[in-house]
Amino acid sequence: MSIDIKFLDLFINTTSRAAYGASLFKGKNNKIAADQAAVDEMRKELNKINMKGKIVIGEGEMDEAPMLYINELVGTKIGEELDIAVDPLEGTNFAAKNLPNALAVLAVTKKGDLLNAPDIYMEKIAVGPNLPKNLVDLDYSVEKNIKLLSEAKNTSPKNLSACVLKRPRHEKIINSLNEMGVKINYISDGDVSGVMSVSNQNTGSDIYLGIGGGPEGVLAAAALKCLNCQMQTRLYFQDKEEKERAHKLGIKDLFRKYIISDMVKNDVIFCASGVTDGDLVNGIKDCGDQFESETIILHKSSKINKKIKKKYIK
Repeated sequence: MSIDIKFLDLFINTTSRAAYGASLFKGKNNKIAADQAAVDEMRKELNKINMKGKIVIGEGEMDEAPMLYINELVGTKIGEELDIAVDPLEGTNFAAKNLPNALAVLAVTKKGDLLNAPDIYMEKIAVGPNLPKNLVDLDYSVEKNIKLLSEAKNTSPKNLSACVLKRPRHEKIINSLNEMGVKINYISDGDVSGVMSVSNQNTGSDIYLGIGGGPEGVLAAAALKCLNCQMQTRLYFQDKEEKERAHKLGIKDLFRKYIISDMVKNDVIFCASGVTDGDLVNGIKDCGDQFESETIILHKSSKINKKIKKKYIK
């Protein structure tokens, strides 16, 4: 069953308003205030929509409210049952420092179609469209994945580029890529847009590798499903408490590898509005008593993939 196309505009409004809220704190070095403003705007818009919505991926557990928390019910309680993954401000540091690529992001499916990933780390590997199925694997070495990818693209590793989150934990990955001569596109934050970079064959990356946030992994999978890309993930636990949280969310096999169809089962809407200008979309533009947003909207079943500019009264 597909999600009604009538929801597209409503979710564009939701991420646009969240992006605007965060934009009021651009460059003010207060990432908490920026995130809170995005959350408040996103919640307000979600609660206007005729749906029985449930946040399945949010900003933590209920006791961490007022963030949009896991299992929070949103909408008017009338209409379709929908599961929603949110990241009201992807790249809080980008917004706080007025750097590129801060986004307000959400993904929506029918009830039961999104993986309930806990807010912990996740191993991720992703490649673009038009490649052999199940080409890369988390259990392969970096060298093997790069070799397979270069063969599939009929090129040498030196002509490939990899997107990697710049963190000490990725030292081994970085060393392997350097030894093979692969160009590295480092990102300092915001790995939803980092993973999505594999979808752009002209200006993006050939592969995304590394460990990032679990919720961001599912959001990225929602986008990649619409863009016909490949991704494999696995939860990465640092302690016993994180394993218990995963069990509470109904995850039985803690070390399972997930592909996109495991994380996002059927139809999906993905929506991301720019807070600051970035690789995917432009940020909020102040137009006096109005503001202009730019949003990328993806809808699997209707094959919608476009950028929308809209003006709103403040």
